[in-house]
Formats: sequence, structure tokens, C-alpha cells
Amino acid sequence: MDRAVGLVTFHARVRVSEGACPRCGAVSGRVHGRYVRRLADASVGGVRAVLALVVRRFKCVNAECGTVTFAEQVAGLTSPHARYTPLLRGMLASISVSLAARPGARLAGKLGLPVAKDTLLRMVRALPELPVGLVRVVAVDDFALRKRDHYGTIIVDLETRRPIDVLRGREAGPLAEWLSRHPEIEFLCRDRARAYAEAASIGAPQARQVADRWHLLHNLAEAVEKTVSTHYGCIKSAYADLPRDEQEPQTPAATMPDQHLDVRGRDRKLVARTTERYRAVQDLVAQGRSLKRISRDLNLDYYSVRRYARASSLDELLAKAVHRVSLLDDYKPYLFQRVTDGCGNALQLFREIHAQGYRGSSSTVGLYVRLLKQGAVPAPAARAVPRPRKATKWIMTNPDNLHPDDLLDLKQIRAAGPELDAAVSHVRAFATMNRHLRGDRLPAWIHDVQQDDLPALRQFADGLRYDQDAVTAGLSVHWSSGQAEGHNCRVKLIKRQGYGRANFDLLRQRILHWA
Repeated sequence: MDRAVGLVTFHARVRVSEGACPRCGAVSGRVHGRYVRRLADASVGGVRAVLALVVRRFKCVNAECGTVTFAEQVAGLTSPHARYTPLLRGMLASISVSLAARPGARLAGKLGLPVAKDTLLRMVRALPELPVGLVRVVAVDDFALRKRDHYGTIIVDLETRRPIDVLRGREAGPLAEWLSRHPEIEFLCRDRARAYAEAASIGAPQARQVADRWHLLHNLAEAVEKTVSTHYGCIKSAYADLPRDEQEPQTPAATMPDQHLDVRGRDRKLVARTTERYRAVQDLVAQGRSLKRISRDLNLDYYSVRRYARASSLDELLAKAVHRVSLLDDYKPYLFQRVTDGCGNALQLFREIHAQGYRGSSSTVGLYVRLLKQGAVPAPAARAVPRPRKATKWIMTNPDNLHPDDLLDLKQIRAAGPELDAAVSHVRAFATMNRHLRGDRLPAWIHDVQQDDLPALRQFADGLRYDQDAVTAGLSVHWSSGQAEGHNCRVKLIKRQGYGRANFDLLRQRILHWA
């Protein structure tokens, strides 16, 4: 042992009298020579260890064999051309699978196992394929290798809770081919992508397709948010009609669109830009121009033009535009009340709202307080109008889990219009189906939605008709794609650890072997 260089060497020799030729299998005892073979082994007390093994070369006794001499091998310890013992190789492969190349090499060095980062990558690529075996319930989902460019498909065995294969792309062909090799599959959980539905129908016609419940609720939430945005004017009117506290002084009758003005009382740039683009797109649509031509004429993205063209009103777009609000908006009612009570010290008011969580600048507070004292801006509403996304959250949440104040707001939203009340009722009915796995009620729910004037929800219901069997199964069985979504989150971590070195073959090995 040489502590000066941080190395401990173990000397050994093989005592067997003969060896078998690796090519022809002939057993030979004729020794041609000896040499020392050095194998790196697991560290001893944090010190690098090397096994110096004296091995022999035998002459092959088979005259017809092309091998003249061969080196003896020790089962479980050596293999041709290997420089690591199986124990050390397994340790380094595990480190590389978990941490990738450069971080893995740093950790191995700290453990007394110095290794190059490229060696770790080669070890991962050399790992054997894991057997898939018989699978009964699988889930498939896509993940981005490069967003909006290259994708992959991960296949998860829901019973063993581990990924069993990773495919290139997210098209129907490769997945259908993989499924055709496993006729024992009984359930296939997927999202609502048509490519996966087609692949399941072609490759596994015997399997029952199950649409993931999370994606169903997510699509429903998107439809509800569109409905809330469409009727946002009704919600603002309902909140404007609420009586103000009798102790609050009356303010001028001037009214302004909620959250459409900045702290100086001017139109926000986002609101002005949205208004201008909406009117321009609507005028060109009325002239009969196509969306692609409008996109070129106005130098706008095609999907933005389509959103402006399909909007039922300007309020629907502005309801989303005002999501980007000032940091001061939540504290304006408090500032108004304090200024009304006679406190005009802007610095003192800044300290008070900063203690409440305000993270903006003191100059913004000072400007708003000055405008309040001059009467240049009207008083904020008695109760803040909820943003469309917050209203959607209240609608999608179980009433038993809502705060009493949120329940009052939800009641006010339902009272703002019959369409909003109907939307809440449909959401409650769908949530009941989802919670109690009553997929048999789906046709009746779709029929009820079709009877109301709710375009976004009707479009969602029409989509369910296209995939009704899978949706019914998703609302009836306990299997879902939740595990596949969890593995997708792990894939994102693995990709970031690769630092640009995560080619598909390396990424696939790490996904499958990182248990």
C-alpha cells in the first residue's frame, strides 16, 4: 500500500491447472507464459484499490482452431479486455445512470474511484437491454427531446411501476409496431392524442383504451376558462352592483374598465394593443380575407390571428389580457381606505403594504397615493373582480375544499348569468362522474351540455364523442396515466443532467435503468 500516491495494490495469482479456449472450447494445460493483469477494484477506506493478478497464457491444443494462445479468465472476476472488476463496473454504471457523465465522474473521484466522464458514458451505453416480459396494463405518453421539434414516447408498465421502453417520435407507426409484439396487453392508458389512439387500434385491438382523467379535467378547465372569459362582462357588472360598505365615503361616478389602466390612470399598453389588433382582424375577416393572408398583412402569428378572429367579443380577449396586472393592484383598496382615513404619507403606506407582502417599488406607491389625493383616479371596487383564471379555479375546485370567502365569490359568479350557473352545474356533474367512476353517465352529460348555449363546453363535449369509448373507460376504471406523467418529470431531470450530451441512445438507457 502506497499512501503517498493514494493507492493500495493487492497481489494475487490463479491456481487452476488448465483453461478452456474461448473459440473452440478445447481444454489446455500447456502454459505459454505469464503476465500481470491490473484490475481496478472498489476503494478501500476511500483509497483507490488495484488488483494485480498474475494470469497465464495457454496454448490451444486444437490444431484446427485459429487461436494460437489464449489468456485464462477467472469467472466472476475477469473478462476479456476488461480493466475493472465486475463490482467496480456495477458501481460506476449506477453512478453514471443516476448522475450522467461529468457529475458522476466528480462523485466517483470523491469516493476513491477515479474515472473519465467518457468512460462513464460508454458504460451506460453498454448496459444490457432489460427484459420486458409479459405486460397487462401499460401507459404511453410523449416527452420533448427538443420542444416543438423532436419528441419521444415512453411506455410504462403500470403494475410494476417502471418504464419498459422508449421510442423515437410520437407517431402512430412505431408504437403500433411495439404493441403488436405484446398481444397480452389488456388496458392501454393514454392521453387524448389521436396518434396514440390510432396506434392502439392498429397494434392492440384487443386492449381497452383508457383516456387519462387528468387530461380530461385539464381540457374541461380550458373550456370553462373560455366560458368565463366570454361572460367576463357579466361578472364585472355583478361585482359593480355590490353595495359598498356604509362607512366608506362615496366616490365619483366615473367608471373605468377593471384593471385596464396603469398606476398613472392611462390605458395599459397591452390593453391598447389587444384592442387595436382585435378591431383590425375583425375588419379584415368581414372583408372576406383568409386568416393566413391576415397574418401576413398584419405581421402577426397565425394562431394569434385565429384567436382574435374566433373571439366572440373584445371583452373575452381583454379578460385574458388583464392577467398581467400591476403588483400594486391587490393593495389598492387598502391604500384608498388609508388615504380616505387621512393618512397621506406615501412612505408610511409603503411600509404597511410591504409588511403585507407587497414586493414593488416605493415610487409606484408614492405616485398612486398622490393621484388618490388629487382625485385623479376613482376608488377601487368594493370587492375586487376575480380574474378569469381564479374564477375557473373556484369552479373546478370541490366546494368542500373552498374557503368560505371563495364560496361567496363563486355564488356571486353563478348569479352573474344563467350561462355561468349552467357551466358550474356541468362541471359539478362531470366531477361526480370522475370521483365515483361513473362513466355510464357520460352520454347523458354530453346531451345536457348540448342543450345549453355554451360554445366552449359544447366543443369539449363534441371532442368526447370522438373518443367516447376511451373516455368512458377513463371514467370507469381506476387505471390512469399518472405514473407515465411522473416518469416524464424524471425524464426532464435526466435531460438537464446531460448538458447537451443526451443523445437518444444514452437518454433511453438512463430512463430504463434509473429505477
